[in-house]
Amino acid sequence: MQDLKIDKSNWEKVTLADIVFEPKEVVKDIAAKGFKHIVGLEHMDSDDIHLRRSFSGEADTTFTKVFRKGDVLFGRRRAYLKKAVQANFDGVCSGDITVLRANKNIKESLLPFIIHNKFFFDYAIKHSAGGLSPRVKFKDLAKYEFLLPPRAQQEELAELLWAMDELIEKDLEVLKKLENYSSEYIENFFTDRNQELTKVKLKDIADINKYSLTNKTNDNYEFSYIDLSSIQPRKLLKTEKITYKNSPSRARRVVKDGSILISTVRPYQLCNVYIETNDCNYVASTGTAVINLNNDIDAKLVFEQFFKKRYVKFIEDRMTGTNYPAITGKDLEDFEVFIPKDKNSSTNFSIFSNNINRSKSLIRSKLESSKVLQETLINQLF
Repeated sequence: MQDLKIDKSNWEKVTLADIVFEPKEVVKDIAAKGFKHIVGLEHMDSDDIHLRRSFSGEADTTFTKVFRKGDVLFGRRRAYLKKAVQANFDGVCSGDITVLRANKNIKESLLPFIIHNKFFFDYAIKHSAGGLSPRVKFKDLAKYEFLLPPRAQQEELAELLWAMDELIEKDLEVLKKLENYSSEYIENFFTDRNQELTKVKLKDIADINKYSLTNKTNDNYEFSYIDLSSIQPRKLLKTEKITYKNSPSRARRVVKDGSILISTVRPYQLCNVYIETNDCNYVASTGTAVINLNNDIDAKLVFEQFFKKRYVKFIEDRMTGTNYPAITGKDLEDFEVFIPKDKNSSTNFSIFSNNINRSKSLIRSKLESSKVLQETLINQLF
């Protein structure tokens, strides 16, 4: 995309503090005040301006910070994850989220795009403080400078940007329908009724957390660290190059090519990924389980079963803890998975998987192009 020829001669140089403020509303009794949504960082997706998930207002939480519909919620912890969403409901959120509320100088519908751009995130990252969980304060964000268009032009730009967003949302809806169809197929395929398959316990066909770094590891050993917060369903957001001597104590699980990585903290979120790379030098947090299947087992076929309703039921029966319910790698040993009776033959699932994945890939490619276009426009505007 070429640079846009935008006349900004009448745009005003402002700071973030000129257009937003940080509300200080808190609540002690969430249910009594009628709040139905509780939001943590895990409910905010990277590079997405929409808030799509939340806990129920009846969930047990220590969160007290109130946000209102139209506010932008910015993930101040690990700003490099680029989490900033506009709330479409009132609720209560984590202290690791900064609530930004528009004032009279900015059109509320334009605010998420001003926040959701490369330069703002770069600024937030630069002004974050801390080690492996850096945080940025509002007083530092408030000094961020940019050019703000006049009110009438704000209206026009907001309409343009939301129209682009609507196109992206339509493609996401198509992708969602494909995902639902795929999930339904998987639910029906991996059952006792399927004569192609047999059921076995995971411990009989896999090693779980077998490979780990130890205190004898060379201090200068370098690896890509996978933090728990970087794992989303089927997607690894980020890794951090680090040496053993500078790594956190929880950086211990060695991940290999073809490993299945399962989040064992709040496992019901299904933050599970399949690692497929020819140059694998990853180490994951101890808040995960690393599963390595026997060589004669189709790891991708097994991976799909960690998104089934049967798996959700399995982990719900074994979770312990309140705020951070968890399971262990030992628990996973008893999870039963389906594998082909004839390990040397392909199954109908392989054919289906190839076809559906091809369709998903086409939609994702279109989505990626649209998002790049949207991101480029936002960056050139603000």
